[in-house]
Amino acid sequence: MHCTRKILLSTLAGALFVAAHAQAREFRSSDVQPEDYPTVQAQKFMSDELGKLSNGKYSIKVFHSGQLGSEKDTIEQVKLGAIDFLRVNTGALNTVCKATVVPVMPFVFKSKEHMRAVLDGPIGEDILKDCEKEGLIGLAYYDSGSRSFYTKKPINSLADLKGMKIRVQQTDVWVAMMKALGANATPMPYGEIFTGLKTGLIDGAENNWPSYESSHHYEVAKYFSLTEHSMAPEVLLMSKRIWDKLTPEDQQMIRKAAKDSVPYMRKLWDEKEMAARATVEKAGVQVITPNKAEFQAAMKPVYDQFINNDPALKSLLERIQATN
Repeated sequence: MHCTRKILLSTLAGALFVAAHAQAREFRSSDVQPEDYPTVQAQKFMSDELGKLSNGKYSIKVFHSGQLGSEKDTIEQVKLGAIDFLRVNTGALNTVCKATVVPVMPFVFKSKEHMRAVLDGPIGEDILKDCEKEGLIGLAYYDSGSRSFYTKKPINSLADLKGMKIRVQQTDVWVAMMKALGANATPMPYGEIFTGLKTGLIDGAENNWPSYESSHHYEVAKYFSLTEHSMAPEVLLMSKRIWDKLTPEDQQMIRKAAKDSVPYMRKLWDEKEMAARATVEKAGVQVITPNKAEFQAAMKPVYDQFINNDPALKSLLERIQATN
């Protein structure tokens, strides 16, 4: 009898173990950045946290370096439920979620600290909620640093930008910003920038220190003009089609794992930012500090076009400006 009971218990335990692992699921997440980039590492951290919270039920495989497609392509795949998670810049969401236009606007944030205070609070939550009706669940914000121009010829003043072909994301705000600055906006996928710079298809681009370094764009565009014209954050999203199939408990675990990855990402980001700048300067990049005030003054037409005639976006902007 005792032996039979042991066998039954052993069989039951084995069945439970098999059932638990049969239900285990590996989600897929897409990121255009390379494997060592802070956003990719943060998603791997999130996967580890989710595994702990779910007792091994869930994990996330991060497809880095644009393996699943460009940001634009993968947004559509996530909306359809073909990809579970996506890390994307807010600029790429402007045509999908209207509220994301505001954090992309030039010079909207006063500093990194101001940006984090805004995004970590109710304003950040309201922006993410705007994406839900489009099939995207916003989970967290990651840092993207401040974007500045890097070019094949130096930009010492606003006048130097005139006529330059500058790569931008395919977003109306950044195209309008380039026009206001006198440059020729040239939208192209991120993965084509290096060749574009090398062949002369474009004269420059704009991004943060880690992207400039990890992409090796500094090898063909040796001038970095510290305009810091945008701090458009990154967003971690999940497909609403997938989300709606999960239990409330599982949804809560995913939200917690995502939020827990933010401090980790920011620590990596701050370290990467300093290291990337040191690397490119050692490689001979010339860092220029132009007068940012003249660049900021040129942005009035952009605000008139995208914000000032839209009561909802204007209200959102005013809330950001009122945040300390």
